[in-house]
Amino acid sequence: MTRLVPPGPGGLADIPPPAPTARSGPAEVARLAVVVAAVIAAGYLAGYGEPVLLILFLIGCIVAHEFGHYIAAKTGRVKVTEFFVGFGPRLWSIRRGETEYGVKGIPLGGYCRIVGMNNLEDVDPAEEGRTYRAAPLWRRLLIDVAGSSMHFVIALVVLFSMFFWTGDQGYYLTRVPADSPIQSIVALQGGQSPAQKAGLQVGDRIEAINGVHFATYQDMAKYIQARAGVRLDLTVERGGRLLHLYPTPIPEDSAVRLVGGQKLAGGNVGFIGFSTSGIIHSSFTASVSEAGGAFVAGAAQTFDALGHLVTFHGVSNYFHMLSSQKAAKSNPDQLTTVVALPSVLNQASQSGLPTVLWILALINISIGIINLLPFFPVDGGRVVVALYEGIRSIRRPYRVDMQKLLPVMYAMLTVFVLYSFGWILINLRTMS
Repeated sequence: MTRLVPPGPGGLADIPPPAPTARSGPAEVARLAVVVAAVIAAGYLAGYGEPVLLILFLIGCIVAHEFGHYIAAKTGRVKVTEFFVGFGPRLWSIRRGETEYGVKGIPLGGYCRIVGMNNLEDVDPAEEGRTYRAAPLWRRLLIDVAGSSMHFVIALVVLFSMFFWTGDQGYYLTRVPADSPIQSIVALQGGQSPAQKAGLQVGDRIEAINGVHFATYQDMAKYIQARAGVRLDLTVERGGRLLHLYPTPIPEDSAVRLVGGQKLAGGNVGFIGFSTSGIIHSSFTASVSEAGGAFVAGAAQTFDALGHLVTFHGVSNYFHMLSSQKAAKSNPDQLTTVVALPSVLNQASQSGLPTVLWILALINISIGIINLLPFFPVDGGRVVVALYEGIRSIRRPYRVDMQKLLPVMYAMLTVFVLYSFGWILINLRTMS
């Protein structure tokens, strides 16, 4: 199974570049609009229109990540001077009050420049009281985790939408209700299937068989399979009315599908010839609960993926895939990077909206968790520093000397970047 842990999360952007000069005006707004329109148009012309829109949604998630840091700082009167999406050349910017907002040319992250993030930054003494380092511990922790919290909120909203709106296609809920609407009726080569003979139609809901009600489609299927040659009484709901239809299951080994003309395996197993969609819809209250459960399951999947990476077997697999194209293509635990993301999202869009929503939720869960890992340059590194300062400040005020941490930070950043580029190379191998 492909695990969605894209490198380069928004937390990487929290090491801000030098402050640019602000620009604003209608020309810059028009320029930004033209660039966005050109990207969307190019995507559709290349046959990747839906993935491009989904990637733009992910860029929106980056904006939400930085907005989390921004709003946590602003509500605590901590000064924010810049709020940018992307890196590299500036496409557009505008200043409102003390903050400059803008977009840059490489949409692989973003940053929110908060004044006084560490003791290395020179700040006007008059504004020292509005710096991050001067804020109480709880406020600093809130600012640090706010970005990941936004990803978690997005994931929960997306999961709720999936359960309540589009339905779950078996990604979390696997027990399909027995009364799910019939999606297709099987046609047989050289004759009608029992479902066709009985008059079953697409959209029908089977309420009971021989007066027996079933909780799941799987339970109902087992009941039918055990009754080959036995005439059944199906209570069917159609357009708000209850009907009784009487199919007789035939042995599966005598049923030949029209498509492909292949015999069905199974011997003397009852076969009627219908299938349901497999999409499970939930009520409002059930969707709330299921979104929470699916979130925990997605988080567990991310931790499992991360756990594999730090084991000897995981590291060995990584270098094996890096050196061998065959190994890269055949490895089921391959991580998806931004390079392969368009292809993944394209496949998801072809599978339907439930698949798209599930993948978007997993991506946001993964990015949120990665950003809370306890090392620099992601947000979790600052959480560790803030907690350490809090513990050391119990007796007297204490601030970590970031100058001493810079070598560690640069070393970890180098490993992080090289490792990410390695996965990008692996993804390129699988796409060639």
